[in-house]
Amino acid sequence: MTINDEILALANQLANNGKKPTVALIKGKLTKTVPLPTIISTLKTWQHDPSFVAQPQKNEQMNIEASCNSSETDPLRQILNEELAQMRHDIVELKLLIQQLLAQQK
Repeated sequence: MTINDEILALANQLANNGKKPTVALIKGKLTKTVPLPTIISTLKTWQHDPSFVAQPQKNEQMNIEASCNSSETDPLRQILNEELAQMRHDIVELKLLIQQLLAQQK
């Protein structure tokens, strides 16, 4: 079961219990940390399906985690690390710019 499937299943469970699925409720029930934009975009496309409420099986989760640790994700991991490094660099530059602007105002 993908993370989107898990989000949809949780949304259906909440709806079946008479609750409106919200980002906060979904985030609190997920089995792993998921970025908010993923939850939001999945909920935007969600349509209530009362029968789709299955939770991921432990074996399936272990298979997913094992595949995430495989060498197939190394290029993806490298790209993400490079993008993260660039974002950190940009943040440092922005902080310096803010400090300069604040100093000019004084």
